[in-house]
Amino acid sequence: MRPFCKTSRLFSVSLLFFFTTMVASFRANAAEKYYYQIKIYHLKTQAQEDRLDQYLQNAYLPAMHRMGIKDVGVFKPVESDTSGKRVYVLTPFRTWSQLENVEEKLAADAQYVTDGKDYIDAAYNDALYTRLETIVLRAFPKMPEPAVPDLSAKKTDRVYELRSYESPTEKYNVNKVHMFNFGNEVALFKRLNFNAVFYAEVLAGSHMPNLMYMTTFNSKQDRDKHWDTFSNDPEWKTLVALPEYQHNVSKADILFLHPTAYSDF
Repeated sequence: MRPFCKTSRLFSVSLLFFFTTMVASFRANAAEKYYYQIKIYHLKTQAQEDRLDQYLQNAYLPAMHRMGIKDVGVFKPVESDTSGKRVYVLTPFRTWSQLENVEEKLAADAQYVTDGKDYIDAAYNDALYTRLETIVLRAFPKMPEPAVPDLSAKKTDRVYELRSYESPTEKYNVNKVHMFNFGNEVALFKRLNFNAVFYAEVLAGSHMPNLMYMTTFNSKQDRDKHWDTFSNDPEWKTLVALPEYQHNVSKADILFLHPTAYSDF
């Protein structure tokens, strides 16, 4: 019996080590995933837009850079978009702690307080926006950090496509996220050169349960060509027909954006 007990004990220790290592690896991988904050500024006037541009370009982005956040995206809807006058600000955070403490660090940044005075100290009846919406997201494991797109066109000609896929329930949302990561939808987009900035699940927002992602193109024509190729790709046709991935999107919102001249993305 003693040899058996010793063997069993060794097996138990080995099994425990395996699961401990697996959990540690999972946590490490989870910690490596970026968190994103998307701020959507709703505006009414051109004066608001001009002042907001000044704030973002001269105060907010430099402050983020000083914090070690290399790339921040600022985008506006294309002229033909019907969603109104809005400005979208994408800020990637390497950790949750970095996101959680960003406002405190901004308040402690004397240069930011000086450069952003018009925004920070705006009067109640002269604000730089009419409403501010914030979305918090966590990067997908198959694209754990953002990427600056590799495009040849100048920024004024580029089209960035921001998509939000809502699901009928939380369970279906988990299923759609799984489809992107382990059904290889992310890999398919990469193979077809969609130049994604990010893919992420929404942790807090106004359209949950949903996921969001951003792909980029040299022009609207370039975008249409890519999506035509995607729709006819055999791998996509096989994936979208799988029984396990049915009914996981109840609504898709598609927004076409241009990066501002001072955007890092």
